[in-house]
Order: sequence, then C-alpha cells, then structure tokens
Amino acid sequence: MSAPQVFDAIIIGAGQAGPSLAGRLTAAGQRVALIERKLFGGTCVNTGCMPTKTLVACARAAHVARHAADYGVLLQCGGGSVAMDMAVVAARRDAVIHNARNGVEGWLKGMDGCSVFQGHARFESAHSVCVASAGAEVVLQAKQIFINVGGRANVPDLPGVREVPYLDNTSMLALDSLPQHLVIVGGSYIGLEFAQIYRRFGSEVTVIEKGPRLIAREDTEVSDAVRDILAAEGIQFRLGAECIKFRKDGTHIAVGVDCTQGAPEVVGSHLLLAMGRRPNTDDLQLDRAGVALDTRGYITVDEQLRTNVPGIWALGDCNGRGAFTHTAYNDYEIVADNLLEGAQRKLSNRVDGYALFIDPPLGRAGMTVAQATKAGHKILVGRRPMTRIGRAVERGETQGFMQVVVDANTLAILGAAFLGVEGDEAIHGILDHMHTKLPYTVLQQAVPVHPTVSELIPTLLTELKPL
Repeated sequence: MSAPQVFDAIIIGAGQAGPSLAGRLTAAGQRVALIERKLFGGTCVNTGCMPTKTLVACARAAHVARHAADYGVLLQCGGGSVAMDMAVVAARRDAVIHNARNGVEGWLKGMDGCSVFQGHARFESAHSVCVASAGAEVVLQAKQIFINVGGRANVPDLPGVREVPYLDNTSMLALDSLPQHLVIVGGSYIGLEFAQIYRRFGSEVTVIEKGPRLIAREDTEVSDAVRDILAAEGIQFRLGAECIKFRKDGTHIAVGVDCTQGAPEVVGSHLLLAMGRRPNTDDLQLDRAGVALDTRGYITVDEQLRTNVPGIWALGDCNGRGAFTHTAYNDYEIVADNLLEGAQRKLSNRVDGYALFIDPPLGRAGMTVAQATKAGHKILVGRRPMTRIGRAVERGETQGFMQVVVDANTLAILGAAFLGVEGDEAIHGILDHMHTKLPYTVLQQAVPVHPTVSELIPTLLTELKPL
C-alpha cells in the first residue's frame, strides 16, 4: 500500500450534506477528499425524495384524468378509464434520478481543491480512512473528518421474511410493471406515499400496520383524516396487526395478521416492507476511531454535530437527529458556519418541520397537540376545515383541515398541521414565523395574498380556543 495521502478534511458520503460542505471548505482554501462508495446524491436523489415525488406527480396526473369530467373536461376515450404506461413512468423517474445524480457527481469532480474517491471507506484511526475499490486500497489522512453516510431500509426479523420475495423503498423504485395487489407492511410516511401512488396507478393496495392507527407520531385527528382520504381512493387497511408473519402462496405472498377484525391473512402479488430506517454505520469500523454509537447504531453527536472524538463530525441521517433532506442540509450549514464563520449555531435552534407527500399533502411544523400537552404547555388550538378555504373549494379538493397550536402564556406558536391542498407549501408560513420566536399576534396582523391557502393563517390565529 502506498503512503497515506494527506488532506485538510475528509468527507465520507455524497448525500445532501457532503457535497455542499466540500464546496464551502474548498472555497475557504482547504484540500478536501470526498469518498462515495455507490451513488452520488444519496437517498434523496436516488431512492428518496426526487424519484418518489416524480411518481407522486405521475399518479396525480392519472387521478386528475379519471376525474376530469368533474371539471367539465371530457376525455375522448370516454368511460373515465385511465391506463398506465409503466415503461414511460419508469423512464421519467429514471431521467430525474440520473440528471440529479450526474449533476452532483460532475459538480464534485470539477470542484477545485476536491479529490473524489469512489470506494468503501473504513476508519483506520481517528484521523485516517482506508478506501477500498476494485481490489485496490488507498489511505487518506486528515485532522477533520465528516461522516455523511445516510441510512437504508430496516428489515425486522419477522417470521418467514427471509423466505418470501419482498421490496423496500430502493427496490420498489426498480419496478417497471404494475403490481396486481401490493401489500405494504408499515403505515407511516414511506408506506402511505407508495400506497397512494400505486393505487392511483391501478393496483389493489392493502396497508398493514401493527399499531392501532396510521402515522402514530401525529395527532389522532390527523391520522384518522389521512386514513379516510386514502380509504376513499380504495386503499384497504389492516390496523392493530400483531404477530405479522410471511409465507409463499404459490406465486403470491401471504401476510399473516392477528387483527381483531378481518381475515387472518392478506395475499398479494407484491410485498413492500416500509418499517423504518437504519443508519449505514455498521461497516465503517468506527470502533477503530473510537466513535460512539447509540443502541440503534446512530452516531452520537452534540449540539454542533461533533462526535465524542475531537475532529470527527456526523451529519445527516446517520446521526439520528433528523431523517430528512432538509435536516441533513441544515446539518451542513451548522457545521460550516461554526467552523468557517465562528458562529455558534446548534441543533436546538432548528424548528422541526416535514411533510407527508400524499395528495393532498400533510405539512407539519413543531409540536403536535399531544406533544404540547405532554410537555406541560397550556395551549390554545385553532382549527379550520378545508371546506372553508376558498382555494380548496375552487379546486374541488376539500379533504383535510388546518390546525395551529399556541402557548396560552407566551403566545408562541408551538406547532401546526396543514392537511390539505398545498399544505406542504403553506406550512412554511408557520415554520418561518416560529423561527423568529415572535408571538403569534405578529403573524395574525399580516396581510396575505388572496386567494391562497396561506391567506387563512391569520384567520386561523383569530380562532384560537382553549383545548
């Protein structure tokens, strides 16, 4: 093996945080080594946000076409039937992935001061990393190492799971045909998005969830409303499914469920496991660097993303402090600003926000009602159904509601849930205001644009009532 190559910084992983951090560090004059063992762009570009939201858009087009007559649009084929060309859907999905991936790879490989290594990174010590590729190995050294290795689908060791063919969020995206009956185990964000996508494509879909309701971290009212929206499109649900197990049933897969109601098995042509994520930390030899992990395998970090080892940081999904593209990017911003600008940014300054991209979407900010109550806040809650929001009525999409939670004593907005048309965009009015830490009364006096969903935020704040 040749002598180690020395850099100012090593970045492991080309997901959301890694490339942008490389850009900031090299712009500051540092020599950076970036290591990627598989696909540039990480989960978001290759198996997450971009391809799945491309499928969401395809599925919405099919849904709108089926309901065109409701808007006075008459399709020449008649009958309201819509057929999917899955080859075209797959080609559109793949084009989005490849264009984004190639963009990230080209950016990094053309970046002055950045050396790109493609291979599997393993720690040799706290300041050295071995990169293995095609039988060759090279050792890199740096005083600063940034870990941005992301995560992957979790596959629990359920009875029979290794004896049947199953899909995860990655292999699901390789499908170029339409499942006859897609059975999804897991009633949370990933599972529900795929459920609606493939139901709108024309598959029969059944969602199996061990818990008593969907997306358990949400308030019960939100969970129930999401279930009603999806059930209205023909998606079947089996909730409270204990003792989930699998077996082959000819060319199909049978999923055993121990529910209080319904048949003891669900038989489908395809099985998708959407049962959470796990970090890609198990083959980095982190023990050689002394980096501490929690019981789930996530790298433990402090408020500034530093690990227990000086000079090593962990960003993105692998640190367990956020599971989204936007939180990974914010990790990069925190680290870069602190290192290069002398800032004192920290994780606790971040306002939690995310979305469930079913149609209509759920936009979420801060605490739920249950979380705020559990935390001891005396709360005020404002709620308005989408049936009373002009934009939703005009579009004929009135499912869902808008809800905001306020601390009655401090007047601070604690959180919000916007389930309905454009809820994923309108929620940013709440997120931005929460970041300012100003009382809700300031936002209440804003003059929004009509007709929009966001225009109802000040009105919503005038309707606050004690819980």
